[in-house]
Amino acid sequence: MVNAAECYQIAEQKAIEYFKSLYQQLAFKTYSSTLTKDILSWKHNHIHHHSFLSGLFGRKDKPNSQEYHKYIHWLDYTGKLDNYLDRSIAYIFLRDLGKALDSPATQARIQHVVDSLKEQLTRSVTLDRANGTEKISFVGLYRNAQKEGVGSTLLWVLDKLKTMSDHLPKELDAVHAQRKVIKIIAGVLMHEIEEMSSNTSPEERSRKIDEAIRLGYSYGLTYPLIDDLLDSKVLSLEEKKRYSELIRTTLITGNVPELGEWIGMNSDLVKYVHSELSDSFEYIKVHQRPGAQKSFFELAYVFFNAQDVDRVKDLSNQNYSNEDLYIPVILKSSFSRLIARSVISAPVDIGFDNRTFYYGIYNQLADDFSDMFEDLKEERVTPYTYYIKYHVQRQDLINPFELYWTVISNLIHNVYHSDTKTCEVILDRAINGLKRFKERMGTERYDEVMGLFASVNPKFNDLVQKMVRKADDVDFLDKLLRDRMITILKNEKAEQEAFVDTIQTVGKQISGILNIAKTLDNPLLNQTIIDSANYSLEAGGKKVRPLMAWAMGVNGYGLDPKAIAPLLRSLEYMHTASLIYDDLPSQDNAYTRRGRQTLHVVYNIAIAELTGLFLTQKAIEELTSLDPFDPKIVLNLIQYATRLIEDMCKGQAMDLDSKGKRLTLEQLNMMYFYKTGLAFEASLVMPAILAQEKEAQIEALKEFAHHAGIAFQIKDDLLDAEGDPVLLGKLTGKDVENNNSTFVTLLGSEGARKEMWDHYCQAMEELEYVPRNTTFLKQLLNYIVKRDH
Repeated sequence: MVNAAECYQIAEQKAIEYFKSLYQQLAFKTYSSTLTKDILSWKHNHIHHHSFLSGLFGRKDKPNSQEYHKYIHWLDYTGKLDNYLDRSIAYIFLRDLGKALDSPATQARIQHVVDSLKEQLTRSVTLDRANGTEKISFVGLYRNAQKEGVGSTLLWVLDKLKTMSDHLPKELDAVHAQRKVIKIIAGVLMHEIEEMSSNTSPEERSRKIDEAIRLGYSYGLTYPLIDDLLDSKVLSLEEKKRYSELIRTTLITGNVPELGEWIGMNSDLVKYVHSELSDSFEYIKVHQRPGAQKSFFELAYVFFNAQDVDRVKDLSNQNYSNEDLYIPVILKSSFSRLIARSVISAPVDIGFDNRTFYYGIYNQLADDFSDMFEDLKEERVTPYTYYIKYHVQRQDLINPFELYWTVISNLIHNVYHSDTKTCEVILDRAINGLKRFKERMGTERYDEVMGLFASVNPKFNDLVQKMVRKADDVDFLDKLLRDRMITILKNEKAEQEAFVDTIQTVGKQISGILNIAKTLDNPLLNQTIIDSANYSLEAGGKKVRPLMAWAMGVNGYGLDPKAIAPLLRSLEYMHTASLIYDDLPSQDNAYTRRGRQTLHVVYNIAIAELTGLFLTQKAIEELTSLDPFDPKIVLNLIQYATRLIEDMCKGQAMDLDSKGKRLTLEQLNMMYFYKTGLAFEASLVMPAILAQEKEAQIEALKEFAHHAGIAFQIKDDLLDAEGDPVLLGKLTGKDVENNNSTFVTLLGSEGARKEMWDHYCQAMEELEYVPRNTTFLKQLLNYIVKRDH
């Protein structure tokens, strides 16, 4: 049980004392003369007088910092990478880990991290073979996680992030929410790694990393699902009040109250949020070490209450005092970082606690400066928005930009005892923040902002602006990674939307060309076979195979969609025929397929068998209709297709022969490749044959299909064991009922999932050898492993 009033009062009193100290320094403008000396000393390392030749050749070739790998390569080539990484890692140790940079142990640790990171970065500076752009992929992340023994944990957190993104309303930026949670996970993980000793065993290290990732997610979730949600206009005022009370009660009592009935449009959202936060809260509680739980709850309560105090402020109220504006900022900015260490139950470190408490407002004022116009638009009360609106009427208001420099001066000289390294890093960061703001806002808008906030101290401001214009080498890796992460998440979202659009539009077009017309020349001819074929073709389905062929043919090779229409029909006819045979009583004896009765149930077994044969022949016939292409190429295509059908029959026979037998992993992989991988291969290789693609690229496509097909089948195994019959459109549990060997029966669900992701990674890696537009295939692979039907 937390004594809410007492713990908040103690924290608030400490914040008041800190604010009074800052206010006194600001009143005497001590920051100005002190930081002027610091900046004049600092600038010698940051304002470089370039020669004519270096100006002509060096700076001209500097890539934009958002071009991740090119920028890292440029830093390494120009000899700037060591300093870049040193200040970046030092800043992370200062901000996130609360370390003192003058400590020999900290210096040694920073150097170790820099050396290791440099090796990784320089080794990974390679260009994507497909389009010449930088590549950061899930595959590399997953491979590293596997080495640490936390591959399953990474998959878990990615699934959680996707679920969160799916549930968030559009008013809450899903990309921003994901980035926040990932950032918190990284922060908690860093604390855990720093707490480990060199004697930690690999098994213990994996366990601790797994726990830190899950704890980081559990804590990080509070930002989008509490802070952002309560800041937004998604919930009504009454809903916000009720939701805040739920959070407050949880932190005071240590137990999550029942949600009860929640009426209104936000019912589903709130139910998800309550369930997810409840699970996260219980996970943190269970993993708190004895004696650490009370401290965690107290820190969490102060953090939440400070946010709540700040949140209810109204920008139309012109009567807030300076204390009203800054005390909650001090509390929430410092306690958010104190929690990151508390959540792993790290030992008490008074030095860390004090440094983090005094440091927090620096970071918050920098963030609020960067976001001031967005905050103003949303009518949020921050020191900057309030000053913008009332500085004319309220002469007593503190200028937040002046307080920002006061905080910097106080940190450098009073908290970090005038340490040279700390001074260097903090000034680097401050100038970098202003440079980034200027680039984003434009010179004219930036000058207006400086005219408002910095005109009170023109001499000092002139010096700062000179540094903003001329200072070099003030960039930071975390900003680079932040920009890159946002770009990746946005690109991923755009690619997913384009993929879904293609599935819907092209899938509909493909469905429109599949129907087989009845022959009218002989009225005595029984047309049942055509009816049964169309029944199967009209049953829906994902049209994965013809869509793959369309994407490879049209997007990859630039083939005419109309010209390859016979190929698309052929692939779907072959696939539908294989499903008809697969459902027969002599094989899987299935009663439903794609949400409808199977063909042999609607008609009879004989008609089903004939329909499968009919569609197989129609598939070959369609290939003879590829008129715009060279007849020799079409003949090669038909030869390839017939061999493929032969091999697929062998694969199905292998499947039937395996029933009731326990297969090895090798046998299962082979059977799945023949069952599905070959059909995927046909979908990619056949357009490549028509486009006369080189053999090396065709081999890469075959390897992609091999692994993608097996991943597809493993996902089917998982869905049969765990899926929703309604979404699947067929009964689940058939593999166990039929005594089939599957990856799930052989390895269990977790083992099967690992195997699926390993094939996913291998498939993705093969696409690097295909110099074509493969975006659709990458998204298709993502869909394969993440689908629920």
